Amino acid sequence: MSAIDGARRYFAAWNARDPGRLAASFRPGGTYEDPNTAGPVGVELLRAYASGLWSAFPDLDFEEVSCRASGSSEVTIVWIMRGTNLGSLRGLPPTGARIALPGVDLVTVRDDGIERVQGFFDRATLMEQLGLMSVVQPRAVGPVRFGVCTQVRSDSPAEPGAVVLTMIEARNDDEVQRIRDVSRRIMLRLPALPGFLSFQGAVVGHRLTTVTVWESTDAARQVMRDANHKEASADMFAAEVGGAFSSSVWTLERMGDLHVRCPGCGHLRDARRSNVCGCGADPGARPAFW
Repeated sequence: MSAIDGARRYFAAWNARDPGRLAASFRPGGTYEDPNTAGPVGVELLRAYASGLWSAFPDLDFEEVSCRASGSSEVTIVWIMRGTNLGSLRGLPPTGARIALPGVDLVTVRDDGIERVQGFFDRATLMEQLGLMSVVQPRAVGPVRFGVCTQVRSDSPAEPGAVVLTMIEARNDDEVQRIRDVSRRIMLRLPALPGFLSFQGAVVGHRLTTVTVWESTDAARQVMRDANHKEASADMFAAEVGGAFSSSVWTLERMGDLHVRCPGCGHLRDARRSNVCGCGADPGARPAFW
């Protein structure tokens, strides 16, 4: 088997979306790596990684742009990965977007199969094609640390009556991802719960913080019955996830005015008491408190 034949056999396994064929294209001890794997991984981890991609892109297909051999064992393949995002990718909900991601694989082939695959592609391009934000920022500058934030709102005009604050300190990046996956499932169910107003979750380093606003403490208790929330609690108390956590419920002491600027005259009014301005301009819908 020539090096080019071995490399094309490997790509045919990807396009067949067959984990058995994919594993069989490697020799014992063969490895795979790309920008998402954080270094070389063995065949079993590659099977799981590929299965995740096939689930996220059920129609995934690699188009060969060029294929060149360098010596007797090295092959460089330029490709375009095409597919439609119809399943979850790394815990994110599917966007339905169609991608055409260019990339390059350096493949080392021996007589008994592939020894090594080094894949290269631009993760920012993948995120942009999926319609996702790609944010470039430092992890920290002096005492300031940076992270990401997520929000879900019901757009209810009701006044808040209770705030739930939760903090989880993960022990490593894998735990951060696991906690975020469960949190996404929880927050996507929140808008259907009566009395839910808003959710904001932030990840800074290994610390995850959530602020959930409800109409009342009774409304806040509903989330405790959610299956995903029960799963997260069980994982925490079974010492499987997290190094520290805290959750508390805060009730309202004082509700301040909701100042809204009139689009007509520029006057500020308290929209809690009146949604009409004296100038007669259409004030539009009253904004949500949270």
